[in-house]
Amino acid sequence: MNAVPPSPSGQVPLLPAVEIETGPNPVTTVIWLHGLGADGHDFEPVVGALDLHDLPAIRFVFPHAPPRPVTINGGYVMRAWYDIVSADFSQRREDPRGVHESAAQIEALIARENARGVPDSNIVLAGFSQGGAIALHVGLRRKSPLAGIMALSTYVPLADTLADELEEASRSTPVFMAHGRDDNVIPCDFGRKSCDLLRSHRLAVAWHDYPADHTVTMDELQDIQAWLHTLPFAGMAAR
Repeated sequence: MNAVPPSPSGQVPLLPAVEIETGPNPVTTVIWLHGLGADGHDFEPVVGALDLHDLPAIRFVFPHAPPRPVTINGGYVMRAWYDIVSADFSQRREDPRGVHESAAQIEALIARENARGVPDSNIVLAGFSQGGAIALHVGLRRKSPLAGIMALSTYVPLADTLADELEEASRSTPVFMAHGRDDNVIPCDFGRKSCDLLRSHRLAVAWHDYPADHTVTMDELQDIQAWLHTLPFAGMAAR
């Protein structure tokens, strides 16, 4: 696990993270955000589960969200990208301040990858559940578009602000959304509504659903693997 060096801007300290490189001198980065109550180790196994042999070297970055009280869990302190203030999916559930704080921390990680020589066009922002919500929030509000956004078992946070904050350049960013049809944490229909919202803003969203609950399945990993191979960096020389 990395220490916490200052960010390239010197303003937002970098989150500690697990890093795995699939080859020397990575030219591509996948920043993968965990879900509520987990940490960066949660998705380490996906690196070995994906067949990446014909892709250029990738640096996987799995940051740890900071601990914070979570209202729907009785104020219990756990790693979370933002507070969830309500279990009611008919109203705003996410705390805007936490979303914005986490967005700044993810932007600092992106800037660190830029400083390492990886351009935005070679960076995928991925996440599961809460992490996927932050991936969507950050990725759709960037003047410099990313290679792709991967949003698993999640939804668009602060959806009422998207129309005003969506960057025109980010409309070209490919979005992969996946959801378990039996998800009892974030209902599949709620995730599908977020997909419909993005498509209403002319975003290219690939939607996948599976006979599963709030998890990532092997079929889903295969679809993720296939999607990664469609991104522009896949045409670069393999490691």
